[in-house]
Amino acid sequence: MPFEIELVRGAKEDLKRLRKTDQVKILDRIEKHLSHDPTRQSRSRIKRLGGAVFPPFRLCVDEFRVYYDVDEAERKVVIYGVIRKTDSEAWLARSASRRRKHENRSAE
Repeated sequence: MPFEIELVRGAKEDLKRLRKTDQVKILDRIEKHLSHDPTRQSRSRIKRLGGAVFPPFRLCVDEFRVYYDVDEAERKVVIYGVIRKTDSEAWLARSASRRRKHENRSAE
């Protein structure tokens, strides 16, 4: 059974800012790599980020990075951001507030 893919509002906005060809490529790779085995790491595509980084997974699509988390119990992938590689470090630095929101949502 495939995983459900959910894009939070911020990720949808990230995609809308991109060229249509990039949007199509990214959505295709999300479907291909995240709908069946989203935690399977590879050297060039999927990586589990170490430490207290949130979201804990990253999918590389050319010069873009897709940051996401996986809920195995609900078979759901939640995508939090679609970011250019050059902007990833700054985006991840702001992830602490997203982590707190996620933990609060999980506690409910």
